[in-house]
Amino acid sequence: MHGPAKREQAPVQGRSSLVSFEVFVVPHMGAAYNLARWLTRNEHDAEDVVQEAYLRAYRFYEAYQGGDFRAWLLTIVRNTCYTWLQQNRRPSAVLDEDMAELDSAKSNPETLLLRNIDAKLLRQAIEELPLEFREAIVLRELEDLSYKEIAAIACVPLGTVMSRLARARDRLQSRLAGQIRKRGIA
Repeated sequence: MHGPAKREQAPVQGRSSLVSFEVFVVPHMGAAYNLARWLTRNEHDAEDVVQEAYLRAYRFYEAYQGGDFRAWLLTIVRNTCYTWLQQNRRPSAVLDEDMAELDSAKSNPETLLLRNIDAKLLRQAIEELPLEFREAIVLRELEDLSYKEIAAIACVPLGTVMSRLARARDRLQSRLAGQIRKRGIA
């Protein structure tokens, strides 16, 4: 997880230029891709979704009313993902990359193996969550958004966000505990 991200607002005047758009969009490319990757479960599809989302964002940039630009952009990415998922439903694929980089200089082989197993178990458990739960967990735990921001992005009440996060965390905990017992890792 990252520390609190700086939230900025797009200027009200002069928003029409591509340069102005790029100034606000570029800092959020990682968050946009991260959300798309977790929702689509595929890095190439995520790239396509982010590209389409950025085109949509640019098209509607003139209509942007101000406020939290990151939340506005992630709402567009989320909606683009849902549209893409409706049009391209297919079996999920497991991501090939690790969730976190391992610092091999400070870890012995046993520690690295355990971290790798933990990362794989967590990634798999997150990917098995229903889409709404996976979305809430990614936005909260990986993108460090507030419950209020998640509610705005997902267009749901704050209580729904809290419920989805609680249920997602419960499912993750149960799934991970079961996997650890099953594999005899504990």
